[in-house]
Parts: sequence; structure tokens; C-alpha cells
Amino acid sequence: MSRFCVYLGSRDGRDSYFAEAARRLGTELARRGHGLVYGGARVGLMGTLADAVMAGGGEAIGVMPDHLVEREQAHRALTELIRVRNMHERKARMAAHADAFIMLPGGIGTLEEFFETWTWHYLGLHDKPIGVLDTEGFYAPLLAFLDNTVEHGFLNGRTRAELIDACEPASLLDALEARLSARD
Repeated sequence: MSRFCVYLGSRDGRDSYFAEAARRLGTELARRGHGLVYGGARVGLMGTLADAVMAGGGEAIGVMPDHLVEREQAHRALTELIRVRNMHERKARMAAHADAFIMLPGGIGTLEEFFETWTWHYLGLHDKPIGVLDTEGFYAPLLAFLDNTVEHGFLNGRTRAELIDACEPASLLDALEARLSARD
């Protein structure tokens, strides 16, 4: 079983299609026999994703710092909730449990976790595939910005090409699974 670390919002967003994409990703992860590693909240897109994975019979591991357990309303029905001391330990534990990474819509915390993981990949600290679920074009401006950084010489094209993006959960998982298979 491969585990996918997913970075996503602890809020629902204004449009229901974000929650629906999280639900579809969770269902698809479970259907394919993959586990979930995520931030551990029961609210927002995070809770929707974890609930969908578990409803499909999948494993859901949450990693949450002690100071956020009550604030982010820790999900108490997970396969496992790992409590850690701080955000640095959270990211390290999530990465250690994961075989691949996905970013769904979210705010600054989502972006921070995702970019640190991608930076670790760039620096050669891991070779795990990384993807972006671009639900309803949510990340289209960010992806265009990244293409612009390549155009202006601040990011090499190979690094940009290592970031997989897709609009549908199944397509993204297909591409990430292909990268996982190529690693083995």
C-alpha cells in the first residue's frame, strides 16, 4: 500500500465543488488501496477527505501538533492520530509516512507545507512524486506563475516538470502512480 500525503484546507471554501473534489479523491484513494496522511483535522476539506477515505475502507493517519488539537478540532475517528510538539515535527512526520504528495485547495498553511515538500524534492532530500489537484482552476494562477518563473530563469524547466498537475482526482492519481512505479 502506498500512502499519499495530502495538504489541503481546514476550511470548506465558498463553493461546494472543493468539498466534492476532496470527497472524490478520498474515495479514489481508498478504492485503489492507498492510505492517507494529512493534518488530522475533522473540519473543512481535511475532514471531508479523511471521512471519504475511511468510508471506503481506507487508512487515514492524521498528524497534528498538540497546540492545534483543539483549535483545528482533531479527527478522533482516524486509523491513527499522531500528536507532535510543533509544526516542524508535523511536516517531517507527514513526509516520513508518505510515498507521494498532493496539494488540494487551501490557504497559507497548505501552500507553506506544499512548497517546503517540493523544495525538499528539489534539494534531493526525497524523490517522492508531487502533484497539484487544480479543482475548477483554483491553482491555475499559481501554475502560470511557476511557468513564468521558468520563463524568466528563476526555476529550471526540469524542476517545474516534476510537479504534476491535473483537474480530476483519478487523472492525478494515475500520473502519481506512474511516477511511483517508475521509482521502484
